[in-house]
Amino acid sequence: MKFFVYFISFIVIISSCESQQNDQETESKKATWINNAFTSIESTNYPNIKGIAWWHENFDDARLRLDSSPEAVKTYKEHITSSFYKSMLIFDNQKLTSPISGLYHGAFPDFGGEESNVTQQRILDFETLIQKELAWVYFSDNWLDNLSFPYDEVTTIHQTGRTPFIRMMARSDFGEKGADPVYTMQNIIDKKFDTQLIAWANEAKNINYPLLVEFGTEVNGNWFPWNGEFNGKDTLDTYGNPSLADGPERFRDAYRHIIDLFRGEGVTNITWFFHVDAHSEPNEQWNSIENYYPGDDYIDWLGVSIYGPQLQSEDFETFSDILDEIYPKLTQLSNKPIAILEFAITEID
Repeated sequence: MKFFVYFISFIVIISSCESQQNDQETESKKATWINNAFTSIESTNYPNIKGIAWWHENFDDARLRLDSSPEAVKTYKEHITSSFYKSMLIFDNQKLTSPISGLYHGAFPDFGGEESNVTQQRILDFETLIQKELAWVYFSDNWLDNLSFPYDEVTTIHQTGRTPFIRMMARSDFGEKGADPVYTMQNIIDKKFDTQLIAWANEAKNINYPLLVEFGTEVNGNWFPWNGEFNGKDTLDTYGNPSLADGPERFRDAYRHIIDLFRGEGVTNITWFFHVDAHSEPNEQWNSIENYYPGDDYIDWLGVSIYGPQLQSEDFETFSDILDEIYPKLTQLSNKPIAILEFAITEID
């Protein structure tokens, strides 16, 4: 009987250890993905990548915040505290240049559901979490019912000593899934918002310190209204060049128009980014990233979002697998420096 009790106890201990090991393996998937991300970009395989930024927020029930587990934070800190990651940006005539070595490190430090609740405390909280200062701080300038320069948000970031990175989000409703009734690409091309955009440009110029700006975040994704699906899609005969898909062509020309307006106002303190997602949705030829690109004469940096699974039901793709697919497309598009403007993964449990 005593042997039987010992035997049962041994089985219980083994089962408990296996259960704990399985739990650890599950808990470490996020940390493993993060480690793969940093190991990839620290290699010499992607020489055009010059910056990286974590998306520190939970949305759509995804646990994307870095502090979703101690393992995730630990792994992130093991890499990011290295001198390889730079907290100080280098500018030439107020334009962002590539770092001499290593990569710039920025973040979206959880500015709330509409991505615009900018506070110094949230910036400092994230920097305390990772024990590293940020090079740039990323936030959304939602046009909603008021297309105007986000002076308060920009000033708040600048007062922390960080560089503001503004996402110009041409939407009149934050929660919309589909075409925007106001800020269509055709309306921008037709100069319907020139007065507001010129005022925006002049306020940016008067700030008189460098800003990073993008228009049309993740343009190849139909979760945003500036995607070609809602601006002409694959039609050829409703706008512009009859050999080009009208939806992407309208976006390209709308972005060019905005930059031309800013140049006309003498704005020289903005570095312009072209930001795509690693996965095009829909995955069709007309929606390819090259169809949206305004061109090297307009764009200073390329940017891309790379996300691991955001739900347990999604396939697990490593960061390097995703990067290996999108990186050649970006380098074929342009030899401009590349920033991973958003990367994150949920806590898979």
